[in-house]
Amino acid sequence: MTRLAKVCQPIAIDFIWHGMSSRPPFSETPPGSKDHWLTQFTDQLLNLMDHMGIERAAVEGESLGGWIAYDMAINHPDRTSKVILNTTWGMHLDPAHAREGDSDLDALREVSVNALLNPTTETLRKRLEWLMPLGGVTDELIDLRRALWTIPETREALLVYYDYLFRPNISQFYWQEDDIRKIACPTLVLWTDKNPIHGENAADRLEAIIPGAKKHIMRGCAHWPQWERPEEHDEVVAKFLTGQL
Repeated sequence: MTRLAKVCQPIAIDFIWHGMSSRPPFSETPPGSKDHWLTQFTDQLLNLMDHMGIERAAVEGESLGGWIAYDMAINHPDRTSKVILNTTWGMHLDPAHAREGDSDLDALREVSVNALLNPTTETLRKRLEWLMPLGGVTDELIDLRRALWTIPETREALLVYYDYLFRPNISQFYWQEDDIRKIACPTLVLWTDKNPIHGENAADRLEAIIPGAKKHIMRGCAHWPQWERPEEHDEVVAKFLTGQL
């Protein structure tokens, strides 16, 4: 945040259901509608922008945040100046070009639910190591995650959230390639060489189908590159935001 503040006004959002923000009821609207449960994240972002008087913003979305970044770029182009797709989730890419690791999602569900139901140092470490299996999980991170996941309302909301996230119909909410091709704002595909679920070939595919997209692969990182190699992440993002990439 400190480094990026030299080139922009960075704002890190505490997602609904995930921490100390509100925990609204989950929308039961089916896939294909404009107000299903995943769009509630986008509404949170748009409401925050309206509250702060921000007309347009560059949006970086990592993992689940990538679903919101796609939504902003595709459905709210008037509010989105640039988009950074950081090891994103929530898209279906042509399997001839990109592999999706279903076993990685199964592992994520297991370690997430275990840590919520029994938030010990061991279970929380395993959950964080899913994000960073190459190292980087500190005692401070574990303590912070414990502080959030032991808030009763947050824990209950996250258990419902993970139930929604891993339902059999979740793929019906995914962005399709025809949707992603509509992205018209400057786009940076920021990926890693050890990312679970979607490997480097997913980044290659996104670069190929998004007009004018830039791509950067962070080596020696998995699913939390902004934490695993923060200096490199910030340098690349800053260059992209200032038109040097």
